Amino acid sequence: MYNDALDHAAKKHTRKPLNQHPLKFPEKYSSAFTLMRIPFSVYLMPVFWFALSTLQHVVFWQAVIVFLILHVLVYPASNGYNSYYDRDEGSIGGLKNPPKVNRQLMHLVLLFDALAILCSLLLSPLFAALVALYLVISKAYSYEGIRLKKYPIASTFVVTFFQGAFTYAMVQVGAGLSWHLVLAQPNIWFALVSTLFLCGSYPLTQIYQHTEDSRRGDRTLSLLLGINGTYLFAALSLLTGSGLLLWLYFSTHQVQNIIVFLVCTAPVLYFFTGWVLRAQKDAGEVNYENTMLMNKISSLCISAAFLLMIALKMWQT
Repeated sequence: MYNDALDHAAKKHTRKPLNQHPLKFPEKYSSAFTLMRIPFSVYLMPVFWFALSTLQHVVFWQAVIVFLILHVLVYPASNGYNSYYDRDEGSIGGLKNPPKVNRQLMHLVLLFDALAILCSLLLSPLFAALVALYLVISKAYSYEGIRLKKYPIASTFVVTFFQGAFTYAMVQVGAGLSWHLVLAQPNIWFALVSTLFLCGSYPLTQIYQHTEDSRRGDRTLSLLLGINGTYLFAALSLLTGSGLLLWLYFSTHQVQNIIVFLVCTAPVLYFFTGWVLRAQKDAGEVNYENTMLMNKISSLCISAAFLLMIALKMWQT
């Protein structure tokens, strides 16, 4: 979701062929489908569960449709489009050894885009409009004519807002919450929490890609901050988001949720602290494996926290 004109023109004319080694037709789509990285959607699940956890009532079938649209269609379409223009030669999120990009990848991206919008119309025109806007913004992040990804501040704002607060609101609209309630307090503050959490996790996904990003001319936030700066920025963002969330729970008399959140996210704090300390002694610790492990632990633990909150709310009512 992530230089000057001479550099841009040079890259455009020195682009590597999309298919250096021809593949058979089914293999081309299989290779392209891999680059959609559907399993990688698990790392964006916490926002979905968070948005549902703050609702008083959830219509099960609507929630299922929203989940499938986002995690099976929208996020993979964004991943595929990003891969199409990045043409990474090294590890990317969810794929240690990504296959070569081919034209079939764009076919799948457009198909997933269309399916996402059409399926969204089953819920409401507003939800479909929000999904369409998300897809457009995600393409501006990677498209070479705009490529927000090479602007560290702009890209960070776009990613953390649209994958955070915007998605939080989009989920609730899809689940049936009226727009004026989505924008009401304290719900709008909960939406801000999701953006703060994304501020913490987003630069960590770039921390092992400094060489690859520099090669493409993308000045990412992590590249701007450096290794230690990235860790510090992530820690401050996560701490601020957690602090705001705990205060919101306390002020709305949801003490039970405070306990659930602290217990479930303890493994995240443990791993992150250990990773930072190890990286101070050995720069080799800043690698793909540790980044993906951090993402996996944080995603699963935070998702578990919000899922447990939802379950407890249903059980108590």
